[in-house]
Amino acid sequence: MTDFGIDTTSMSTSEAIGDYFSRIKAGQLGSLPALLGLLVLVIVFASLSDTFLTMNNIANLLAQGAGKAIIAMGIVFVLLLGEIDLSAGTASGVTAAVLAMHYVRNGNLLGGMGNGVFIAFLVVLAIAGLLGVILRIWAGVGFAVLAIALVLSGTAANPWIEILLAISVGGAIGVLTGFLVSKIGMPSFVVTLALFLAWQGVILQFIGEGGTLGISTSDVLFKVANGNLSTVGSWVLFLIAAGGFAAVTLGQHFSRLKRGLVTQPTPMVLFKVGAIAVVAAVATYLLTLNRAPNPNIVISGVPYVVPIVLGLLVLGTYVLNRTQYGRHIYAVGGNREAARRAGINVEKIRASVFVICSAVAAIGAIVYSSKVGSVDPQAGGLNTLLFAVGAAVIGGTSLFGGKGRVVDAVIGGLVLAVVENALGLLKQSAAVVNIVTGLVLLLAATVDALSRRRAAASPR
Repeated sequence: MTDFGIDTTSMSTSEAIGDYFSRIKAGQLGSLPALLGLLVLVIVFASLSDTFLTMNNIANLLAQGAGKAIIAMGIVFVLLLGEIDLSAGTASGVTAAVLAMHYVRNGNLLGGMGNGVFIAFLVVLAIAGLLGVILRIWAGVGFAVLAIALVLSGTAANPWIEILLAISVGGAIGVLTGFLVSKIGMPSFVVTLALFLAWQGVILQFIGEGGTLGISTSDVLFKVANGNLSTVGSWVLFLIAAGGFAAVTLGQHFSRLKRGLVTQPTPMVLFKVGAIAVVAAVATYLLTLNRAPNPNIVISGVPYVVPIVLGLLVLGTYVLNRTQYGRHIYAVGGNREAARRAGINVEKIRASVFVICSAVAAIGAIVYSSKVGSVDPQAGGLNTLLFAVGAAVIGGTSLFGGKGRVVDAVIGGLVLAVVENALGLLKQSAAVVNIVTGLVLLLAATVDALSRRRAAASPR
């Protein structure tokens, strides 16, 4: 009989700490390099700029980086399979353009697009729905059908309708990408590079060269990235977030203890829960103070983007860690052929991650469009995609598949946001920002490659 005793082995706190450092030496670094890098960057930039650590700038930093970090959260699902989605940025731009056009035209997309483009838009959505049926990805079918219904309904401008329409169009775009990659068998790099260019053309067609569609007059759309929770709302968010994390973490820990399964020592679990609660409480308190540079104006409260990012983080983490679908993603990313022989529908899994990626990218588009208050032909282009992919990789998600978490995108997004924000405060040019960001990404990719080599060489 096979001995499963290791599953019930418990460790003392000192043994658990020793085991943690052993895993680090073996190349299992996770998000540690990104966290250490973030700490170093904060210390360096705080010493170079007097305004970097002001609460006004920190709140602004969170809003600046949230859009790209959210897109990176969706890209994590694609990277876990060892694939890439180079079109996520411009796909998000398409959804932003549709959202802005629907708002500016008071729901009349036909008048904004013209007959030919409008019909082509509906045909593409219908094709996406049909391909979703072929792939049996019912969420994708739902996105396409909902998008068609909202477009044809001619509903007057409503921020919640616009948000729903953008996410639906994003999901439909993901079905098209997923079909080409999984069903046709085209390399994801080639497919998404082609779509990157195609969606850029679509954005230009929708908005027009040199055009801009403003959304700042919508109170809801503008406040997505520029508004803040009330003081009471901020503390309610703290109680929900910190309390929920504590309840889930401690619940899982004591449940495993009760069943005799291996788990971390209780003191370490309590320390982690307590540390996160303290950090969250301090951050909430500081953000509820008045941070307006003008003493006659009051700006306080946790930015709205924080609960948005936290909500997506919790949902994405739950899907990957606690559902059969999430386990299938890791299985396919780890060994596609083994997953197929185990009965996993590899084709469906490969297509579905692109649906998730594009739908989440649409949410990122809503956030970054809200920050600037408008949508132009460059929406989702320029460095948006590169920063989003970079955020996922810098945070610890492997480009080779099978390793990564949604929280990696958030950590990496913070690193890039700090670099971009701080260099801006230091009056550095865009050239310097790009050079530094590229070097940070190169360093992260190097660490990933070396840690994988180390892990492969270490004894098991």
